[in-house]
Amino acid sequence: MQQQEYVSITEFCNGHSISTAVITQLNEYGLVSIIERSDSLYIPLEELPKTEKMLRLHTDLNINLEGVEVVTRLLERIEQTNEEMIKLKNKLSLYE
Repeated sequence: MQQQEYVSITEFCNGHSISTAVITQLNEYGLVSIIERSDSLYIPLEELPKTEKMLRLHTDLNINLEGVEVVTRLLERIEQTNEEMIKLKNKLSLYE
Protein backbone atom coordinates (compact mmCIF):
# COMPACT_ATOMS: atom_id res chain seq x y z
CA MET A 1 0.00 0.00 0.00
CA GLN A 2 1.37 3.39 -1.02
CA GLN A 3 1.75 5.96 1.72
CA GLN A 4 0.19 9.31 0.93
CA GLU A 5 1.98 12.53 1.82
CA TYR A 6 0.33 15.67 3.10
CA VAL A 7 1.03 19.38 3.48
CA SER A 8 -0.07 21.27 6.56
CA ILE A 9 -2.80 23.80 5.82
CA THR A 10 -1.05 26.29 8.07
CA GLU A 11 2.20 25.99 6.09
CA PHE A 12 0.34 26.16 2.79
CA CYS A 13 -1.60 29.27 3.82
CA ASN A 14 1.49 30.97 5.25
CA GLY A 15 3.35 30.28 2.00
CA HIS A 16 0.55 31.80 -0.05
CA SER A 17 -0.21 34.63 2.39
CA ILE A 18 -3.86 33.68 2.83
CA SER A 19 -6.13 32.82 5.72
CA THR A 20 -6.76 29.19 6.59
CA ALA A 21 -10.46 30.05 6.34
CA VAL A 22 -10.16 30.11 2.53
CA ILE A 23 -9.02 26.47 2.42
CA THR A 24 -11.66 25.51 4.97
CA GLN A 25 -14.34 27.12 2.81
CA LEU A 26 -13.05 25.33 -0.30
CA ASN A 27 -13.39 22.11 1.71
CA GLU A 28 -16.97 23.03 2.66
CA TYR A 29 -17.79 23.48 -1.04
CA GLY A 30 -16.36 20.01 -1.67
CA LEU A 31 -13.54 21.32 -3.85
CA VAL A 32 -10.59 20.35 -1.63
CA SER A 33 -10.06 17.35 0.62
CA ILE A 34 -8.78 18.03 4.10
CA ILE A 35 -7.37 15.34 6.35
CA GLU A 36 -7.26 15.79 10.13
CA ARG A 37 -4.39 14.14 11.96
CA SER A 38 -3.19 14.83 15.49
CA ASP A 39 -5.24 18.03 15.84
CA SER A 40 -3.87 19.51 12.61
CA LEU A 41 -5.39 19.84 9.15
CA TYR A 42 -3.59 18.66 6.02
CA ILE A 43 -4.04 18.72 2.24
CA PRO A 44 -2.97 15.63 0.25
CA LEU A 45 -0.03 16.39 -2.06
CA GLU A 46 -1.98 15.26 -5.12
CA GLU A 47 -4.54 18.01 -4.44
CA LEU A 48 -2.00 20.85 -4.33
CA PRO A 49 -2.08 21.74 -8.06
CA LYS A 50 -5.88 21.87 -8.06
CA THR A 51 -5.90 23.86 -4.81
CA GLU A 52 -3.36 26.36 -6.12
CA LYS A 53 -5.36 26.76 -9.33
CA MET A 54 -8.50 27.59 -7.32
CA LEU A 55 -6.49 29.93 -5.14
CA ARG A 56 -5.21 31.80 -8.21
CA LEU A 57 -8.78 32.17 -9.48
CA HIS A 58 -9.76 33.59 -6.10
CA THR A 59 -6.83 35.92 -5.46
CA ASP A 60 -5.51 36.90 -8.91
CA LEU A 61 -8.85 37.26 -10.66
CA ASN A 62 -10.81 38.34 -7.58
CA ILE A 63 -13.43 35.64 -8.09
CA ASN A 64 -15.43 34.91 -4.95
CA LEU A 65 -15.46 31.34 -3.62
CA GLU A 66 -18.92 30.64 -5.05
CA GLY A 67 -17.62 31.68 -8.46
CA VAL A 68 -14.52 29.52 -8.00
CA GLU A 69 -16.83 26.59 -7.31
CA VAL A 70 -18.81 27.22 -10.50
CA VAL A 71 -15.68 27.66 -12.63
CA THR A 72 -14.10 24.51 -11.18
CA ARG A 73 -17.23 22.41 -11.76
CA LEU A 74 -17.51 23.70 -15.35
CA LEU A 75 -13.85 22.94 -16.06
CA GLU A 76 -14.33 19.41 -14.69
CA ARG A 77 -17.35 18.91 -16.97
CA ILE A 78 -15.40 20.18 -19.99
CA GLU A 79 -12.56 17.77 -19.19
CA GLN A 80 -14.99 14.85 -18.84
CA THR A 81 -16.67 15.79 -22.12
CA ASN A 82 -13.31 15.95 -23.90
CA GLU A 83 -12.32 12.54 -22.55
CA GLU A 84 -15.64 11.08 -23.68
CA MET A 85 -15.22 12.64 -27.12
CA ILE A 86 -11.75 11.10 -27.49
CA LYS A 87 -13.12 7.67 -26.53
CA LEU A 88 -15.95 8.01 -29.05
CA LYS A 89 -13.53 9.11 -31.80
CA ASN A 90 -11.36 6.08 -31.06
CA LYS A 91 -14.39 3.77 -31.30
CA LEU A 92 -15.46 5.41 -34.52
CA SER A 93 -12.02 4.99 -36.06
CA LEU A 94 -12.32 1.22 -35.50
CA TYR A 95 -15.35 1.13 -37.84
CA GLU A 96 -13.81 3.28 -40.58
